[in-house]
Amino acid sequence: MEITQEMLLQSFREETEECLAQMEQLLLALETHPEDRELLSSLFRAVHTIKGNASLLEFTMLARFLHGLEDLLDLCRGHAEFLSHEVINILLQSVDALRQMAKQAVAGAESLLPEHEQLSARLVEMTAEFKKTETSAMPESPASLFPTSAADAGVSKATVQNLRVDVGKLDRMLNLSVEFAIGQGRLRRMIEEKYAATAGGSELLETQHGLEALFLDLQELVMKIRMVPVGPTFHRFARSIRDTARQSGKLARMLIMGEDVEVDTTILEHIHDPLMHMIRNSVDHGLEKPEVRRAAGKDPSGKIVVKAFHDAGSIVVEISDDGAGLDHEHILQHARKQGIIPEGSRLSEAEIHNLIFQPGFSTAEKVSELSGRGVGLDVVRRNVNALSGTIHVASQRGRGTTFTIRLPLTLAIIDGFAVKVDSEIYVIPLSSVQECLELPREKHRSEEGGVINLRGAALPYVRLRDLFGGGRAPAREKIIVVEYQGGRAGLAADELLGEQQAVIKPLGRLFQGIPGVSGSTILGNGRVALILDVPALCGEAMRRSAELVSQ
Repeated sequence: MEITQEMLLQSFREETEECLAQMEQLLLALETHPEDRELLSSLFRAVHTIKGNASLLEFTMLARFLHGLEDLLDLCRGHAEFLSHEVINILLQSVDALRQMAKQAVAGAESLLPEHEQLSARLVEMTAEFKKTETSAMPESPASLFPTSAADAGVSKATVQNLRVDVGKLDRMLNLSVEFAIGQGRLRRMIEEKYAATAGGSELLETQHGLEALFLDLQELVMKIRMVPVGPTFHRFARSIRDTARQSGKLARMLIMGEDVEVDTTILEHIHDPLMHMIRNSVDHGLEKPEVRRAAGKDPSGKIVVKAFHDAGSIVVEISDDGAGLDHEHILQHARKQGIIPEGSRLSEAEIHNLIFQPGFSTAEKVSELSGRGVGLDVVRRNVNALSGTIHVASQRGRGTTFTIRLPLTLAIIDGFAVKVDSEIYVIPLSSVQECLELPREKHRSEEGGVINLRGAALPYVRLRDLFGGGRAPAREKIIVVEYQGGRAGLAADELLGEQQAVIKPLGRLFQGIPGVSGSTILGNGRVALILDVPALCGEAMRRSAELVSQ
């Protein structure tokens, strides 16, 4: 295969981003352990790798900037005392500059912006200053100034071979495996219908079942290929916590738990920005100033814990802080001031917590780079909902706040609950289904929907046949109780078909934007079933029930 310039640039872009992410993490670690020689050596190697790749592609300005950075790091490798907070700040700024410069170089517009020129000059200046202060004769070798790390002590580390694969190819593999499964299902039914009673029919069926078992193993392996650990993404948030804390005049540290937990690469890509915003929000709004924490008997440095774990076929991400917690009175005051709730209204704790997700809501007294614009947690919730996930808040005054996000492990396959309306089949995400019950007989006369009594609580419901069309309602209808954002609603269907896995297929352009539908799937018999959008259907049920009450 011929190696093209585009392929080289793509490889450079990917490897450079990996190296820059590694550099960022190493610098944050060096801020705490400046004497660790292995951290510095790894940092130097990452810079040298980018420099070599840039020289190979003749990105001369980028290579020149990296050469100055390399000179400074080479001096720091022999003198731990040079790694001050000021030097770490300059090196972190260099990482940000390199990201911009690499992007421009790949786009064919390599140049050094004025701020990059100033940073490059500062690197050269610091190197010259350190050379002047460098001791001409040292009784110890540079290596003896640093503690021996595990790598130098001869501890062997298992090497993992990695291969970069385009996610589009993995999507195509999954789609092909789904189509193959559908074909197998149709073949099995044909064998059962036509050959089951013949002499060799049972042997043929047995062979078919063996092939299906092998294929299920293959399909599971295809799904596992798409799974990646959350650790590398979580570690990138450490830089954001550091910078946000410094801008806010606070001290903060991050603790990561469950970094080996795996999730679909598409989920991880889409959840990065919401998690970043919530972490910045926890530092800016949750943590107190050092003097306030000290007066309250707390550690002056606040703690942000990012935890991931699997639970019931989902991935759960918790972001918690040990700050002041949510001030309910303060939230209510701002909500009334901004016209979100009327004066005198009394809300439960969950409803007060829900206010912070309202569009335009902010408790900041003034607009800053971090907050005050009212664009924040509402976007987070919208993005989480788009991934078929949920978000929950728990807070204790003076102890801190925890945001819990629950997401499916993959966007490619969901556990669904199939229902039938007339001759059509619909799939409801199983994570939203709470229970099923029979529609009371007196409600059969209502045309569209309404409200039923569910153990003393009002449950608004809507008929799927009224939303998507269908013939005459049967004598007995079923209600599927679904939950969304702490509220519940019912969906009326003709028949319950039970649980099944559904491979999500995107809707065609003509069908996008249909209310109440989030996607489609192909059933084992080759027919298409619609996947229902639970949040939209809950909203419709509540709207219709409110109209009935007001009449």
